[in-house]
Amino acid sequence: MILVVGATGLLGGLIVRKLLAKNQSVRILAREGSAWQALADAGAQVVMGDLKSRASLDAACADVDVVITTATSAQRGGDDNTQTVDTDGNRNLIDAAREANVKQFIFVSALGVSPESPVPLFQAKAYSEAYLRSSGLPYTILAPDGFMDVWIPMIVVGPVISGQPVAIIGEGRRKHSLITVADVAAFAMASIGHPEAMNRHLPLGGPEAVSWHDVVVAFERVLGREIPMVSLKPGQPLPGLPEIIGHLMAGLEMYDSVIETAETARTFGVKQTGLDEFVRGLFSAASAK
Repeated sequence: MILVVGATGLLGGLIVRKLLAKNQSVRILAREGSAWQALADAGAQVVMGDLKSRASLDAACADVDVVITTATSAQRGGDDNTQTVDTDGNRNLIDAAREANVKQFIFVSALGVSPESPVPLFQAKAYSEAYLRSSGLPYTILAPDGFMDVWIPMIVVGPVISGQPVAIIGEGRRKHSLITVADVAAFAMASIGHPEAMNRHLPLGGPEAVSWHDVVVAFERVLGREIPMVSLKPGQPLPGLPEIIGHLMAGLEMYDSVIETAETARTFGVKQTGLDEFVRGLFSAASAK
């Protein structure tokens, strides 16, 4: 039995559907009011619970061989925050998994997390990584770079559709190994029981490191037209986006995150998705609707 926590999110939901397609026995932890019914209809066993409730996690982990968690407090609110979910909640889940003698705990973290990070979520993930390593559980930590599926539609697709210039912070020349959600899901699934995944921290990126200029050029290739760009200074808001996105974009202009993932992809048999393929897929999906 494989338990997926965070199953109603973008990545977790994809992992569940792919596991079910391979006839795996899948259990999901679902909170009251979350959109879990479609996964139940697809064949997932549902256990109602919450990372903040240790008792519910004990029930969820019973008779489970593998735990995969993609859960995070991002885009939540109220009582769900980096302390209650990403720090305390992950500790609760790790403790429950240890008590249940789970054979492998797969934790989806993020690239570059650190206790000294100015981003509270990255601090919390770093604490959870350390706690997992010290737990005695066989573990796999997946540390992906930014998701293409999140960043590219947010920064580029909206302006392209509305005929507005693509706004970036700074020069947009820094290189980052953006990765698709589907590729992260593939690495998570391939890690199950894989000897090369045991007690490993695996940085994950796409097959090429790209800048925002590279992303816009890819859209120009696919669409066959020029796309204007406008450069904003750090501290200026990005049109139509929350203030935090501008801060994060400014942060991305302070460093490069170039990850060589080719060998890892070969080891785990994952065929990675390149930038042009991803962009073409965006418009293919849109035209199919």
